[in-house]
Parts: sequence; structure tokens; C-alpha cells
Amino acid sequence: MQRALLESLLLAALAGVLGSWIVLRRFAFFTHGVGTAAFPGLVVAGTPGALVASLVYAGGVEGLRRRRVATDAATGLVLVGALALGVVLASDVYESGAGVDRLLFGSLIGISDRDLWLTAGVAAAVAALELVVRRSWLAQGFDPGTARALGVRPALADALLMVAVTAAAIVALDAVGALLVTAVLVIPAATVRLVAPSVGALQAGTALLAAAEGVAGLWLAYELNVGPGPATAVLGGAVFALVAVLR
Repeated sequence: MQRALLESLLLAALAGVLGSWIVLRRFAFFTHGVGTAAFPGLVVAGTPGALVASLVYAGGVEGLRRRRVATDAATGLVLVGALALGVVLASDVYESGAGVDRLLFGSLIGISDRDLWLTAGVAAAVAALELVVRRSWLAQGFDPGTARALGVRPALADALLMVAVTAAAIVALDAVGALLVTAVLVIPAATVRLVAPSVGALQAGTALLAAAEGVAGLWLAYELNVGPGPATAVLGGAVFALVAVLR
């Protein structure tokens, strides 16, 4: 439980830095796709396999985008194939070291010290990257038409954002699984965006809300004897719906 709590707080910090850019740049579906695309890699080789599968997925989406295929269409095309392959492998083709339910929905209670260090390292790296390319992400997010005139390299900025999203999704897999990555990285940011007056407020609010939902989801999971990942996802969706109605 102590490791689960610390992991929730680390993921909240990661969501605060990166989740805001995911929502502003409309990369939510891509982020969900990264987690799902990692499924066949998880079945075969755990976290290293998930990383390879996710990088292949990100490269495939970027390659389709350069051929003038819309990002959401490219994501859908690659996502369906990856999910189908994972289901086939997890059935009778390959003997996985973990159950399909854990692969898909995670096990926050089963977090190890290695997982904590990995999440902390990715969070620190993403924060450092954001300091370097924040101007580029801002320009691309709010005024892509004049981004080049401001000296921004759109292709490089997008590639770096995709790499950061991929790394964040991978470290979230053990906690929330392949299908619930958006519960950590997207839903809190989408909720705060409804009321945030600035990017700074969006990032700070996202980190606080993600932390609150993570802790509350962990408590609900303990009290109701359900999975922490699904509990956090349901709670996040309910909070988003409430804020949307009130807004």
C-alpha cells in the first residue's frame, strides 16, 4: 500500500507535466493507443517488450502521418492490429508470466521498488524535456500556422512529445494496465482544462487532481475490494462528468 501510494503521487506529477500537453495537442487517443499497443509486448516479454511494442507503434503512427494519414486514423489502424495480436498471444499461443486481467488493468498493489525508481526517473526526464521544448509545444498547440516563423521545428517537437508520452505510458502500465493509461495521463488534465485559465494553472491543477484521484482510488479499492486501476478510472470519469455539467 505504501508503494502504491508513492507510485500514485509520482504518476500524478508526471500527469501534471505531460498530461496538459497531451490534452492541448489532442494526443489523447494516441496516448490510449500507446498503452494498448504495448499489450502484445507485455504478453511476450514484460516491460521491455512493452517498450519495444510501443516504440514500434509510435513509429508506425508517425510514418502514416507523414504519408498524410490523419493522426486519429493512423492511431486506429495500428491500435486494432496491436490489440488483436495481444489477445491472440495471450490466449493459447504464448504462455504469459502474468494474467490477462493484470496485463490489461494493472496491479497498483503489486508495484515494486524498481517500478518506483523507473517512474521517478521518467518523471524527472519528462520535466527536464518540458523545460527545453516548452516554447515549441506552446507554439504548436496554440498557433501552429506561425510556429515555423518563430523558429520552431514542428516535426522534432512532435517526435519528442510522442517519445515522452510513450515513456510515460510504459511506466504507468504496471499500475493501471494497458487499457487504463488514459485514466492517469488524460482524464485529470481533460477535467482541469474545463476551468483552467492558463497552461501553468492547467499543469498545477492536473497534478493535484491526479494525486487526489489516485489516493481516493486506492482507498476505494481497499474498501470495496476492487482493482485500484479501475476504481481510479471510474472516479476520474465521474469527476470529469461533474465538472463538465457544472461548467
